Amino acid sequence: MTRNPGSGFFIEAPKPGALNVALVAGPMYDPLYELLPEFEKKTELRVHIAARLVHPDLNRHLDEVYRDGTGAYDLISTHNKYAPSQRHFLRPLDDWYRETELNEFIPAVLEMSRVEGWLLSIPRNIDVRLLYYRRDLFSDPAEQERFRATTGRELRVPETWEELAQAARHFTRPPDLFGFAFPGRESGLFGTFFELVGMAGGQLFRPDLRPGFNDAAGRWALGFLHRLYAVEKVTPTELPEMRYDEASGIFLEGRCAMVADWPGGFHRYLNPLESRVRDRFDLALYPAGPSGQRWVYAGGHAFAVPTSVGNEEGAKALLKFLTSADAQWHEARHGALPVLKSVQGRLRAETDPATLEGRRLALLEQTVNAHMLLPPRF
Repeated sequence: MTRNPGSGFFIEAPKPGALNVALVAGPMYDPLYELLPEFEKKTELRVHIAARLVHPDLNRHLDEVYRDGTGAYDLISTHNKYAPSQRHFLRPLDDWYRETELNEFIPAVLEMSRVEGWLLSIPRNIDVRLLYYRRDLFSDPAEQERFRATTGRELRVPETWEELAQAARHFTRPPDLFGFAFPGRESGLFGTFFELVGMAGGQLFRPDLRPGFNDAAGRWALGFLHRLYAVEKVTPTELPEMRYDEASGIFLEGRCAMVADWPGGFHRYLNPLESRVRDRFDLALYPAGPSGQRWVYAGGHAFAVPTSVGNEEGAKALLKFLTSADAQWHEARHGALPVLKSVQGRLRAETDPATLEGRRLALLEQTVNAHMLLPPRF
């Protein structure tokens, strides 16, 4: 058993008589857990967070305890890209939901929660990234003149990855400012590489599941990332240790001109206690790749119930509470893109299209409708 309260990440022993849960932690996910006391009050059930970890560590922990037979969770955080590899210890949920309940979810997202036909998780959001950029830097006349003098081009929000590289070079002035930041490890690095391969016209795997990225598209994608970090040095030096939250944090500190980020962390950008750029940034669609295509690593976080569940009725109640309209609205107010039709409709109705939030919602919807790149499901 390990615990590091200062970091907010920990593993504890399950508690008898409680609903023991293992949750993904971080700024994009934590606001939802503020509602757990409300659930406990309504149901008189106790929820014990026995594991609270970043997703790669959570996946490793779950794999370990369910491989050695010590897993004792009633509910876990997962993702539609992870659930297929966890199917050996997940309980199918089809019998817990009426058809009318499932019809409330956006069909395409619900389908991503199925593995070999079985509903193994219930989605909590749709996740796609947008490009965040420093509006104050891109609109500064002095920056525009300097860029024009050195490149012969007008400075604009990048529409291609090559334009992003050029703008990133222009803005890089270490150690105070870097042009671009991306995750340099684990799923964040994989996702960025996956996107770039797709936007170069390639694919990670062939239909027979042999590697498909050892080609021109894969070489361009890997070369582009290497170029940004090691050759042109437009990224923070600590990039190999950075996950999504650390990459976003560099931008929030005002030390980066551009970053890609998920919907759920949007509240951080507007929080004066966290963001030094809250009134100086804007959003755009992802740049397009060499093929002219624009693809964004996509999917959705979810909750699942392991076969070790000790209190099925309690786990069922908690699962439905955490994915209810009220819970999704709570997450949507912090930036998450909901998966219930009613909550999406409410978000659209209550968001002024002329505001930053309205432009963000329109860009997210455009990305979901036209540019989602789903990870392999095995």
